[in-house]
Amino acid sequence: MNTYRLQITTPSGVMFDGEAVQLSVRAIDGDCAILAGHIPFATALKNGECRVYLQDGTVRKANCAGGLLSVGRDKTSLLSADFKWSEEEK
Repeated sequence: MNTYRLQITTPSGVMFDGEAVQLSVRAIDGDCAILAGHIPFATALKNGECRVYLQDGTVRKANCAGGLLSVGRDKTSLLSADFKWSEEEK
C-alpha cells in the first residue's frame, strides 16, 4: 500500500514522524481514516483512540486528547495537547 508522511506533535515534542499507511482518529463530526492521496482538509479532533497503521503491518494505538488534524499534499499533521501511546507500545 502507498504511504505518506505523518507527524504527530504535542507541546512536549514530536510523538511520531515517519511514513504511515493509514491514520484513524475521532474527529468532531465522527471517526475518520486518512490514506495516501487523501484530499487536503483540516478538522478538529475529539478525545479518543488514535491508530497509526505502518507499512510492515504494525498498528500503533494511542490515546489522543483532542486537537487539530491537517491533511496536506505532502504531509499530514496531528497536533494534540496530549498524546500517549498505549502500554503495548513500550
